[in-house]
Amino acid sequence: MIDLDLDELALELAEFAAPEKQAGRPPREARVIAGFEEIQRFYEQHGRAPRHGEDRDIFERLYAVRLDRLRLLPDCRALLEPLDHQGLLAGALTADTPPDEYIDLDALAAELGSATAPDDLTVLRHVRTSADKRAAEAIADRKPCSDFEAFKPLFERVTTEVRTGLRQSQPIVAGSRAIEAGDFFVLDGITLYVAGVGEPLKTTAGEVDRRLRLIFANGTESNLLLRSLQRAFYDDPAARRLVSPESGQLSFGGEFEADDVESGTIYVLRSLSDHPYVAQHRDLIHKLGVTGGRVETRIANAENEATYLLAKVEVVATYRLAGINRTRMENLFHRLFAPARLNIAIADRFGRPVQPEEWFLVPLFVIDEAVARIKDGSITGYIYDPNAAKLVRAKDSSGA
Repeated sequence: MIDLDLDELALELAEFAAPEKQAGRPPREARVIAGFEEIQRFYEQHGRAPRHGEDRDIFERLYAVRLDRLRLLPDCRALLEPLDHQGLLAGALTADTPPDEYIDLDALAAELGSATAPDDLTVLRHVRTSADKRAAEAIADRKPCSDFEAFKPLFERVTTEVRTGLRQSQPIVAGSRAIEAGDFFVLDGITLYVAGVGEPLKTTAGEVDRRLRLIFANGTESNLLLRSLQRAFYDDPAARRLVSPESGQLSFGGEFEADDVESGTIYVLRSLSDHPYVAQHRDLIHKLGVTGGRVETRIANAENEATYLLAKVEVVATYRLAGINRTRMENLFHRLFAPARLNIAIADRFGRPVQPEEWFLVPLFVIDEAVARIKDGSITGYIYDPNAAKLVRAKDSSGA
């Protein structure tokens, strides 16, 4: 082994030491430098300068704006060029920023740095807390997903289910259901899918962790640890779990779990109207609705309301709801059966013509099937064919 004295060893180590920051810098300059160092760390992690774009991470977009402004300011360039070993300041502007727009050092420092006094005029509006930084670091190892096309239909389906109310966005709280393969979440405004959960791993603290395969809606993926993802959720107040029927947290009929919250009832009505067309097709014409109260109370005055065809009705089916947005569920049914909407006009009690919107020429057994498919999540692949009077797969509808 080579024998080095203490002085020689100190000299060798000094070559690898980070350059000392100049002592006594004004706070504004220190904040500008700190902001630039964040951009440098981004470059080291991704091998490129930050870019603008709606599909970019919020922090990358912030860094891109910051870098554009630093490139514009002569005093900032003079301050940072000795530290710019990556050539970031020499690059072209990444946004259409007017070259003559001058932002002074004080204004830029207010964006780049942190202030201690809440009423300080240089308070940083986009500064991240240490928790925000941990969350950003936790997802910074994303890379392009080579087989994203296999996952793309899943994201499209989830988008449809959220829009129709079939899948719900719920806050993530401590002690909630464990993270499992097949789960969908929203983190930092991006939908992610848990494609795989690895074998248990022992951490240095003696805890059990697992490596995850996470696919993001923007076409990237990450192998984040489960505990790191949990921390990221807790650090993001807007994080959400996208709950599906398959998870068992949505209910139709049957027994409710103790912690289920009943949202209402889907009801199917048959009209007792003596209108010639209604009487002729009575067994086929049904009204579909959702109520948060008692169905009997809802229809008590049916014969005086045009929405019930100014006639008494009978309840032919009901389905209880739990944890589902009633309005979205009702809209889902109405869109599904829109091709079979009843097209008649009746006169209300003032003699004005009214065309009810919630009556459909749909057999009861098809409504039962639709409810079942909503429950198992397969409804998004089906449409109603009024000619065949049945649900058909969307891709087969042209030949039905």
